[in-house]
Amino acid sequence: MEHKDPEVWKHMQAELQRQQTVLNMIPSENYVSNTVLQAAGSVLTNKYSEGYPKKRYYQGNSHVDEIELLAIERAQRLFGAEHVNVQSLSGSPANQAVFHALLNPGDKIMGMRLDMGGHLTHGHSVNFSARYYQTVQYGVDPETELLDMEAIRQLALKEKPKIIVSGATAYPRLIDFNAFQKIADEVGAYTLADISHIAGLVAGGVHPTPFPFTDVVMTTTHKTLRGPRSAMIMCKNEDRLANVEGLDEKQAKKERDMAGKIDRAVFPGLQGGPHNHITAAKAVAFGEALTYDFRMYAEQIVKNAKALAESLMGNGIKLVTNGTDNHLILIDLRPMGIGLGRDAAVALEEAGIITNCNTVPYDPSTPFKPSGVRIGTPSLTSQGMKEPEMRQIGEWMAAVLKDMGNTALKQKIKEDVKELCSRFPIYQGREC
Repeated sequence: MEHKDPEVWKHMQAELQRQQTVLNMIPSENYVSNTVLQAAGSVLTNKYSEGYPKKRYYQGNSHVDEIELLAIERAQRLFGAEHVNVQSLSGSPANQAVFHALLNPGDKIMGMRLDMGGHLTHGHSVNFSARYYQTVQYGVDPETELLDMEAIRQLALKEKPKIIVSGATAYPRLIDFNAFQKIADEVGAYTLADISHIAGLVAGGVHPTPFPFTDVVMTTTHKTLRGPRSAMIMCKNEDRLANVEGLDEKQAKKERDMAGKIDRAVFPGLQGGPHNHITAAKAVAFGEALTYDFRMYAEQIVKNAKALAESLMGNGIKLVTNGTDNHLILIDLRPMGIGLGRDAAVALEEAGIITNCNTVPYDPSTPFKPSGVRIGTPSLTSQGMKEPEMRQIGEWMAAVLKDMGNTALKQKIKEDVKELCSRFPIYQGREC
């Protein structure tokens, strides 16, 4: 590639260099293994495989079938899921497939507000989920900034949603999926747990699992799970809310088939052929996640996040919920000024620290000028960093946030960051 397409090659090498010389603290990103990279860049990208294993519309899929079945079997072991569909291409279309399978247009979705930590597909007004369905949104308690399960219950009793979505993209505490299920049982709703951010923590046993009680679980396969950019859907085999009144036996069986509904929603409902090279990379990542080393990795992610949170707070930085239980930390800059999130993210990048601006609960500013910064520890933990490095990073971040315009300070920290990263290489001796 260096000779065939030097322009693209140049940018790929520059990106590798960038990743190796900065602290990547965006909580939705991670560094995959060389093995996952190899699978994702394999000859499997050449094959079309519409359909499911042993039931394809194209010939020549015998090896693809075995790889997909392996990915499914490993995911079932990893999470304890009854049924797994590994064909979804990303998190948003995977959530769309769940809604397509279980809802009719106009049915009501209940999910977490985007500005409180939820996701666009959980019912935000600009998303497809609000265009085709009614939506009602819950938030967090104004004082504690925690999920108030009784308030969520009362909202569900009032609104009677068809599906309740749990899970978040910017919530630093544990989520009680069983409590969501009890609320759903009370109002006759489905449950969808979106564990995209915390899937690796669930797999590693350091976050409560939504299994076996949740109806459907969706997750992306990157983030803390440390796989390729993609998604999967896991669900119960049987639809507990199936309405079979007046149906013959064959129709009733189909209506009770939750797994079949999910599969049909993915293909042919929303997409054609799966990306087989990514399915292989998922299989590899799931295999890695089944190891003892991965459990230790998941534990270290949380230890690192707690150490980083303590360092930041010890240096006078306000955090949403005053800490974290998972991989994610949300910095609240309102004590320093409203709407400073983007300025802070830019200043941190100038110091070699990569983050993203983010709203905080009850943010008085707009999503375009939010008052927070979202950070996480998955990538740093993949590099092998531990608590001492987190404490140092917290000090650097606090120094930048307190003096964002200090160019000399940012340049000094950037050099210190490069030195730290040199001791924790990502892909040693590798060209991308």
